[in-house]
Amino acid sequence: MRPERLVPLIVACALFMEQLDSTVIATSLPAIAADMHEDPIALKLALTSYLLSLAVFIPASGWFADRFGSRTVFRAAIIVFTAGSILCGLAHSLPDFVLFRIIQGMGGAMMVPVGRLVILRTVPKEGIVSALAWLTVPALLGPVVGPPIGGFITTYFDWRLIFFLNIPIGLLGITLATRFIPDIREDDVGAFDFHGMALSGVGLAGLIFGFALLGQHAVAWWIALSVIAVGAVAMFFYVRHARGTPRPILDLTLLKVPTFFAGVIGASLFRVGIGAIPFLLPLMLQLGFGLTPFASGMITFASALGAMTMKFTAAPIIRMFGFRRVLVVNCFIAAAFVASSALFRPGMPYALMVGVLLLGGFFRSLQFTSTNALSYADISNEAMSRATSFASVAQQVAISTGVAVGALVLDGMRSWRGDGAIQVEDFSVAFAIVGLIAMCSAFFFMRLPADAGAALARRREKPSAPAEPPGEMGSAA
Repeated sequence: MRPERLVPLIVACALFMEQLDSTVIATSLPAIAADMHEDPIALKLALTSYLLSLAVFIPASGWFADRFGSRTVFRAAIIVFTAGSILCGLAHSLPDFVLFRIIQGMGGAMMVPVGRLVILRTVPKEGIVSALAWLTVPALLGPVVGPPIGGFITTYFDWRLIFFLNIPIGLLGITLATRFIPDIREDDVGAFDFHGMALSGVGLAGLIFGFALLGQHAVAWWIALSVIAVGAVAMFFYVRHARGTPRPILDLTLLKVPTFFAGVIGASLFRVGIGAIPFLLPLMLQLGFGLTPFASGMITFASALGAMTMKFTAAPIIRMFGFRRVLVVNCFIAAAFVASSALFRPGMPYALMVGVLLLGGFFRSLQFTSTNALSYADISNEAMSRATSFASVAQQVAISTGVAVGALVLDGMRSWRGDGAIQVEDFSVAFAIVGLIAMCSAFFFMRLPADAGAALARRREKPSAPAEPPGEMGSAA
């Protein structure tokens, strides 16, 4: 098999394991909450703690891969992730569960970004779109089979068993990585940015965990805001630090590249809206509609099935219309499908809900594939590891923010009514809000030049006028 297909498929074993884990957990959240005697909304900490760990440790992934070799780091990451999965299956309280999810995140922080880095460095630029599509075909099997499997195990057995599914997948990934993943490393790595790692770690952890604590009645609101404030101050000092450091852990100068700015910052706003779906949808189907975890999983898997179908058509669509047109038009379509979940009601035909989720998954996946490829269109090979780390951090921050926004809306609605119950109408408001947030990302893509990413799309465009400056964040970097 050709390198642009073999290496992505191997890396996809790791992504499959991660996606299977996250979608299984999302389906099983109400059951886990009941078993641990916790409020279902409190289980957002199980999602955000993992995302927090990813955001904190991903910045180091590029440097470690350059210094110790991509195969070594990739293989070690799978081991840590698998060990964290076993510990999650043994957890008996929410604090334990959150801690073990953080350990999982430490493995995931190195696993997927390093795997993507290997692909970007071994596949020619004209083959990146197809390679990324091949990467996500097996990985998307996780979201397809995850909800039904997780729902089946949770309904008829014990939710703890879902974490042990990662053991055989992890062993397979370790074996394939040892045999086929090239041990790519850089000769001139430079010193590790410990100062930047500390500041960005505190900053990202404060922002993500602080937003997760909002609406969490275990702590006072002022404590959550204080945590957010600490994170914001740390990130402010990180920006100052990064300006005077030759190789900062998060290279903000990359935001001066228009395609990278749009592909990362614009896509992050889109991911804020999309990130709430794995949290909101299973809760609505189980708590609002009264479905079992298995029945819920049989409905929610449709999104991933639609996404997997899209992977075979992404490259032709982008070649035909170009990145800017696809990203702008498709953003409105995908966001509209997100908001359409607000119209779901108990008693609605399952086929109708599955159809909406199927089409929505198709268009969301097209948006992600396009932005993931566009982000690296104008990035040099020397800066690729820093770019993948930066983009991965932005993705995790956006997704965790989406979970926090969804939870805040639900908690705000029930507090406004003055009771502790979650109503179906609460989910309608939440889906409408996150859909609107996702739609706003189109304004970032409108500012792209017409020929943005033309080398990746294999299209020949007339040279366009220079893009406008990427905005305050880009210029400040």
